[in-house]
Amino acid sequence: MQLRLRVAFTLGLAVILALFSGCSREEKPAAEIAEPESSGLEEEFLRHAQALEDSKNRYFGRQQITELNLALQQASLAPAQRSKALAQLAFHHLRLGEGKAARRAIDAAFQHEEALSPQEKIQLRKARAMISLREAETENCVQRHNAQCCIFPLAGGGLHEVAAPARAATADLREILESAPEDEMVQWLLNLTAMATGNYPDAVPEPFRIPPEHFEPGEAGSGIDPFVDVAPTLGVDTFDLCGGVVVEDFNNDGWFDILTSTSDPRGSLRLYLSEEAMRFRDASDESGVLQQLGGFNCVAADYDNDGDADVLVLRGAWLGTQGTVRNSLLRNDSIPGEGHVRFTDVTAAAGLAAPAYPTQTAAWGDLDNDGDLDLFVANESEKEIRGHDTVGDFPSQLFQNNGDGTFTDIASTAGVQNNRFCKGVTMGDYDNDRDLDIFVSNVGKNRLYRNNADGSFTDVAVDLGIAGSGGFDFAPWFFDFNNDGWLDLFVGAYRAQLQHFMRDARGEPHGARVPHLYRNNGDGTFTDIAREAGLDHPYLPMGANFGDFDNDGWPDIYLATGDSNFETLTPNVLLKNLAGQGFENVTYAARLGHLQKGHGVAFADFDRDGDLDLYHQLGGFFPGDRFHNALFLNPGTRNGFLDVRCRGTKSNRSGFGVRAALTIEFPGGQRQTLHRGAGSLSSFGGSPHNSLHFGIPASAKPVELRVSWPCSDTEQKFSGLEVSTTIEVIEGKSEFHLREAL
Repeated sequence: MQLRLRVAFTLGLAVILALFSGCSREEKPAAEIAEPESSGLEEEFLRHAQALEDSKNRYFGRQQITELNLALQQASLAPAQRSKALAQLAFHHLRLGEGKAARRAIDAAFQHEEALSPQEKIQLRKARAMISLREAETENCVQRHNAQCCIFPLAGGGLHEVAAPARAATADLREILESAPEDEMVQWLLNLTAMATGNYPDAVPEPFRIPPEHFEPGEAGSGIDPFVDVAPTLGVDTFDLCGGVVVEDFNNDGWFDILTSTSDPRGSLRLYLSEEAMRFRDASDESGVLQQLGGFNCVAADYDNDGDADVLVLRGAWLGTQGTVRNSLLRNDSIPGEGHVRFTDVTAAAGLAAPAYPTQTAAWGDLDNDGDLDLFVANESEKEIRGHDTVGDFPSQLFQNNGDGTFTDIASTAGVQNNRFCKGVTMGDYDNDRDLDIFVSNVGKNRLYRNNADGSFTDVAVDLGIAGSGGFDFAPWFFDFNNDGWLDLFVGAYRAQLQHFMRDARGEPHGARVPHLYRNNGDGTFTDIAREAGLDHPYLPMGANFGDFDNDGWPDIYLATGDSNFETLTPNVLLKNLAGQGFENVTYAARLGHLQKGHGVAFADFDRDGDLDLYHQLGGFFPGDRFHNALFLNPGTRNGFLDVRCRGTKSNRSGFGVRAALTIEFPGGQRQTLHRGAGSLSSFGGSPHNSLHFGIPASAKPVELRVSWPCSDTEQKFSGLEVSTTIEVIEGKSEFHLREAL
């Protein structure tokens, strides 16, 4: 198997133009970059960006355009070859965000259309439709951005004020369907363009139509009010490529702040500090994160146990041997009470700068229960894909926290090097033996590293039947979806195409891979119940996270969908937990079906009204596929909540690994226990790690909270709790501290 798995995306514009390609070749590694002093951070990352742009990198490289322009100068080039070269040139201009140049090239390609075969003419028309569609998005969803842009199904402010590009795409799509009526990808896009111009469903012939009943809310969605994107009005709608998000209270003022990253090698991290009444200010420059360029993902943890959240920035994902650029460990050096935040890049001093491997996922956890947080960085190793080729040997790393600000990589001796192309990692105590285990999702078989409590781990995934099918899995997490006290495991499947979405919308068998929902059987084994739980649909999630959005006591799921192709416009998905019996899609009732590419997802109560809002980092892989981030404000329900903030004394200060159980009582005396775990998030989830959010049904009241601490191996019990309050519990103290009440 060749390294094409590194970009094993669905059939898209790059493949549509396969007939017009032939200029891609294996990229050369970027030059090794030494880590400079802090004052040279920006220059360090800019050198990496320049190296990518000067290459034939499939995302950022410009050499393809240079070579195609040289080929087009040859007068002897046959008309058919000239058309193909111009179509490929159009794609590369579109990829880099050069829309006008893409339009000129595709128009020129059509001047030689008659020299092409019938199938090549269809491919050429698809390419032009994609360019028109991106023009439609740029002129409406980007330049005239509003809170309703790109929310599927398109309506209201989501309709295109500048309708000409969508109409042009419609004309090409309809003509294609005259020759190839079975093309379900084109059918899907025709529905989108009809919506954009306000002509759905009437303008879509019935055989090609997404049935309008597909968008009905259903029983589970009947009582859900729409979320509203307030990011544009609050100034936190960063316009960027795909990346991660961290939501934490970085300055400990009681309000959640937002840190976002971008895979753009010239784009910086952005930090928005939240203030009273949900006002945000851009603190990117003063905090020092403006010098941190690139970053496919970012994850937070208080690694030095000083009471504030630090950040790890991850780089190089999907870039193969060109992705050997270092990560960044940003130590939070904020002074308590000042309100400002200042980060210091301590990567080299901490021992995390070299060797640098391509990665987009990492997880923090106290794996040895010594009171500080260790770090697992899951890298995109090509060792198994390449076979005996030593190029791309990027083993995963397990950095043991030495307790003095430094780390030591013990992955080899611990038996967790993985040596697979990893796309997600999460930690959780699946067997309830009071130490954290590690789940790794890969291109290929997945792994569950059981913690042996002696510094070593054993991969038990195959034995437990959770290694997967050897396909393409992505974001995983541990959570107790059925509130039985045992951590279950969700693993997203990343293999679907637009035709699968079209079939699914019609209620037909779709044929796509579906996610895994491994129910913990409570005896050290799992059962995959995804299909019986209602998850047998094509989702294509890149980012994902979980949270109890309706405060009914059961954790729900949000999937951020898409791939690198411009035309893969599929709605992000909200799945409501049906009291631990399964999940139902309530996306359209909540108006959360954003069509743009989704990555970092964070559930957090930004406005401190007791329900979880949703920050969503949006944007694609190519420079020409940027988009605005969204902050969806939760309309709320009548249900209440209890927020529990954990502070360790013998255990790590943030309480990663803490397990909490809240017993609630209903008017008839019936009791129910809700279970939460601190620290375990999706690999593209940025919710606060130490904030355990319990939704409480309106008719119930909290009776008892039990908190189990990993290091001290103690359980605390608290009573006298009130609904709709935020409390802090401290390891070893018998009383909780009331932080806030609504």
